[in-house]
Amino acid sequence: MQLTVLHDTCYQYSPSVETAHHLAHLQPLSTPWQTLQSHQLLIDPEPAQCRAVRDVFGNLRTHFQLQGPHEHLHVRASSRVDTCAPQPLDTEDSPAWDQVRESLRYRAGQPYDPAVGFTFASPMAPRHADFLAYAKPSFAPGTPLLTAVLQLMERMHEELTYRSDSTDVSTPAQEALAQREGVCQDFAHIMVACLRALGLPARYVSGYLLTEPPPGKARLIGSDASHAWASVHVPGLAQSPDDRCAAGVAADPNPEVNANITGWVDFDPTNNRWGWGTPGEDYITLAIGRDYGDVSPLSGVIHGGANHTLDVGVTVEAVREK
Repeated sequence: MQLTVLHDTCYQYSPSVETAHHLAHLQPLSTPWQTLQSHQLLIDPEPAQCRAVRDVFGNLRTHFQLQGPHEHLHVRASSRVDTCAPQPLDTEDSPAWDQVRESLRYRAGQPYDPAVGFTFASPMAPRHADFLAYAKPSFAPGTPLLTAVLQLMERMHEELTYRSDSTDVSTPAQEALAQREGVCQDFAHIMVACLRALGLPARYVSGYLLTEPPPGKARLIGSDASHAWASVHVPGLAQSPDDRCAAGVAADPNPEVNANITGWVDFDPTNNRWGWGTPGEDYITLAIGRDYGDVSPLSGVIHGGANHTLDVGVTVEAVREK
């Protein structure tokens, strides 16, 4: 598929902000399952300094500074991405989940596996007994890893209710689990925390999902939102899946990006979708990290602006051939 994304973030400040430093994760990755064809980031007012660098996870993040008084900030990211669907995986062919856990335990002299870094707790996906208790019914000893993770995702989809006003960005994942409702960010954090509680490498993925209007309804521009899901590391999964995409999507030439992507299988408990490297061709991967705190679309530190309002609009559309 060919998809376009328009992501608008608008702040209004009162009183004005004197100076500001911001960090944006708004440029989609190029992976073996998606290719970034174009990207433009427009910032108003124009920043005094702006630079883009890769972070430790392979994401391209943009730092910018505003050094004069301003009463508003408008950041618009527009991107065009070619995507393809992942090839199906046989869940029974994956190694047993407890074998994977044992293989990642520290042993003197054992080669370092970068996936180990995603077994540890993070601020928004902490260790908590409730996550372990919730995950355990899906992880009987010897169960193939992907079979167990798929069952966990399906249980979450059935037992947790998506409710847009039930949580906010600061709601702890264990609170969302306790109330059995939340938004996609909560579901991703819960799944990541459950997998890490078992000693498995899991990470948070931010991105976008193409949504279609109900039959007979007009599509509302700006009605979409950014999306989030989880991914789990599967040892032994091919490291060069360039031929996996029938559409011929090319991998990012940066080897660090592909090393961070090709050994992972994505699971979206919000929509009960999963696949190697992407849950589907209607998904766009924006950034990957330990949790939302690593990949927030826009964050920063401001001096002034004691009161503010925020409006965010995301539009994801398929490019239609004429």
